Amino acid sequence: MAEVNQAPEKQFSIQKIYTKDISFETPNSPKIFTEKWEPKVDFNLGTNVQPLDNSMYEVTLTVTVTVKCGEMTAYLVEVCQAGIYSLSGFSEEEMGPMVGSFCPNILFPYAREAVSDLVAKGGFPQLLLAPVNFDALYHQHLQQLKQQVPGSNQVN
Repeated sequence: MAEVNQAPEKQFSIQKIYTKDISFETPNSPKIFTEKWEPKVDFNLGTNVQPLDNSMYEVTLTVTVTVKCGEMTAYLVEVCQAGIYSLSGFSEEEMGPMVGSFCPNILFPYAREAVSDLVAKGGFPQLLLAPVNFDALYHQHLQQLKQQVPGSNQVN
């Protein structure tokens, strides 16, 4: 009988989810509480991937929300939600979407809850962040990389 080379079994597991850093600022309180509440929300996301060893990765999702009323900053909240993941058996091509989309998607509900809690405890109306399509953001990132380095299919 001929031996068949089989691809290694794909394994994914969450080792730990934790808050890495958290910040809430209300630079114009208490005056901001006397102003008419017409907020303008600026929302930013960022991710960082740190290999820990051959199969362990720390993925950090940073959510930054700045809310202004007119020119006055009502509050700024930043949450760095992190997770340690074990990934093995994935090809190099599969690893990009796993750490660039799948893992941040797992972290987002935790960061969303932290933002909502901080805003409410800061005395402001509840802020619920809308769901994020991390697959679309990841593909947008790939397109930007291709434009920067024409002919390159490598993902960082």
